Amino acid sequence: MRTIQRAPWQADALLLGVTLMAAAGWIFSKEALAGMPPLLFIGTRFLMAGLILLGFAWPTLTQMPARRIRRGFFVGLLFSAAIGFWIVGLSYSHHLGESAFINSLGILLVPVVARLLFGDRPPRSTWVALPVALLGFVLLSLNAGFRVEQSQVFMIMAALCFAFLINVNTRVVRHVPALPLTTLQLLGVGIVLTLLSFVIERQPVALSTTVLSWFMASVLLSSALRYFIQIKAQGMTTPSHASVILMLEAVWTALLAAWWFKETMTPLQLAGCGLIFMALLINRWYWVRKVLLRWLPGRDA
Repeated sequence: MRTIQRAPWQADALLLGVTLMAAAGWIFSKEALAGMPPLLFIGTRFLMAGLILLGFAWPTLTQMPARRIRRGFFVGLLFSAAIGFWIVGLSYSHHLGESAFINSLGILLVPVVARLLFGDRPPRSTWVALPVALLGFVLLSLNAGFRVEQSQVFMIMAALCFAFLINVNTRVVRHVPALPLTTLQLLGVGIVLTLLSFVIERQPVALSTTVLSWFMASVLLSSALRYFIQIKAQGMTTPSHASVILMLEAVWTALLAAWWFKETMTPLQLAGCGLIFMALLINRWYWVRKVLLRWLPGRDA
């Protein structure tokens, strides 16, 4: 197995910041949904963020072959499905912390999707982690009174789509630079979901100064700035190392939701979210161990 490269502490710090901005995005989005339909909100949010990044990516995009640009937009279509399920699930969610942990299952499902679609062989840790994650989801469902809630269904669908998206990203557009690829994906999501909103959504728009403030925070902080910093940080370390730190998004989301919305967790919710996070750690244990050893004083990973 390939040895992890030594990542500077700056990359770790930037990735931790990315997870905090991503977690804050759950709060910003939930607040903005008070005055905007879900698909219109997420479509215009990604469209504006993509236009901002376009200013940085334009020189590279003008030099790229047309086929690579088409592939980037194609992946944006897949991204539209994932983020569409996510935002609808968020609109139904009454507990952001729980939803964040369910959505994080997408990380665990990446090797499973790779096995089903591309014949890849997942590591043994994946098969150990899957029943642990399933038990965690069952506990979350039991918390709802022996039923699966709408928000949970949409978050599971989002997790599946994200797992499929990550697999496609690594195969279809592996030669496209990260910044223009991200720009194309954000623009693709923005165009698709904004148009879809005009076709199917009938919820009235109730824009106020407060709603617009949350919307702009989502655009600038949780979309444009987050993805820009994430691209920079991932270029300073390995994907596996970065994925370990990015798993913290669900933890930060639960903590921020507890602070901002005064959310609390029942024992079943705590157990369910804990098992899901444990499954993520099991699935990535080789790299988790590398990160922990590197962070410990006097140890070398």
